Amino acid sequence: MAQTRRLVLLSLAALTLAACSPGAPKGVDKDALDAAVSRAIGDPDSCLLIAEQVSGKLVYRYNTHTACARPLPACAGASAGTQTIDQLLQESRKDGQARTLSCSSTADASRGVGWASGPIPGKGLVYAAMMEGSRAFPGRMMADRLSRAFKDVGL
Repeated sequence: MAQTRRLVLLSLAALTLAACSPGAPKGVDKDALDAAVSRAIGDPDSCLLIAEQVSGKLVYRYNTHTACARPLPACAGASAGTQTIDQLLQESRKDGQARTLSCSSTADASRGVGWASGPIPGKGLVYAAMMEGSRAFPGRMMADRLSRAFKDVGL
């Protein structure tokens, strides 16, 4: 009886968390998008956000909120400080400009961070992506790989 109750509570918790997470852009299969993004930039320390450009409503997130919320070097000069992926998303949402940046994320240069963001042409959507770690792709490479992934799923 206790095991059944525990299973029910765990199921309810999972459903609640899933309800809080964005699904996928309209007309796009979430599983196919997850798989395409995973092939393009998949890593435990990567994140991708897609939002409606006009409203800013988040329609997709690849990876967990925790992985996506970390402030990391902004890579826009020595005095740029740090940024979060949400900040990058909002910058590209406001001005519609693409950005690709890369730099070391640790003092000893053993880890790096890549940032990529911009509009998804013809869809009214904007994306921002981040990859951090010892094998992080440069921002320009991330943008190229994501562009192909988006096309593969109809974005």
